[in-house]
Amino acid sequence: MKLEELNTEKNVVKKLIEGNENSFKKLFDKYHQDIFVYSKSLVKIDAQAEEVTQDVFVKVWTYRKNLDPNLSFKSLIFTIARNLCFNFLKKAANDKALAEEVFYNNQRSQKLCDTKLIEEDYEKLGRLAIDSLPPRCRLIYNMSRNQDRSYNEIACELNISINTVKNQMSKALNSIRRYLMTHGDIVFLLMVFLKGY
Repeated sequence: MKLEELNTEKNVVKKLIEGNENSFKKLFDKYHQDIFVYSKSLVKIDAQAEEVTQDVFVKVWTYRKNLDPNLSFKSLIFTIARNLCFNFLKKAANDKALAEEVFYNNQRSQKLCDTKLIEEDYEKLGRLAIDSLPPRCRLIYNMSRNQDRSYNEIACELNISINTVKNQMSKALNSIRRYLMTHGDIVFLLMVFLKGY
């Protein structure tokens, strides 16, 4: 964005802070479609992407007095959109039917020739997430997920308590989720939840 555009947008944000509805409409018209497309890339459902987009601008209007005109308005609204999408996807991860709808919509939107490459990327990303775990966490995670061992079996074999196994698994899963949210496509995260990782 050019300096002149930045200064113009800064002035529009200043007027928005004062409650100017025309300024709000200008920003809405300018960014509505971009936020929708970005949200749809994450949630995969048109209706949900539209809801996220509306929620972004409701939040902007509701909290307009807290805006800082010196900060990037575009960065702010994309951050809000991302957080709203992640909140929706966390909810979807706990609702199997909703998660399957998100996953189905993503699969339907992918071209068949791209699917193999995407799956390879997901597998690589999953391996990197697991490799990023501390050694003990990784060992317990692999014993549980890849060797299908129960917590009790792991505890006996490693001569540790079941609570230690549970705590290490909890740390591993949280770390993997954070890694995937930071580095990957959210659909892979849903795949992980659906497979019961």
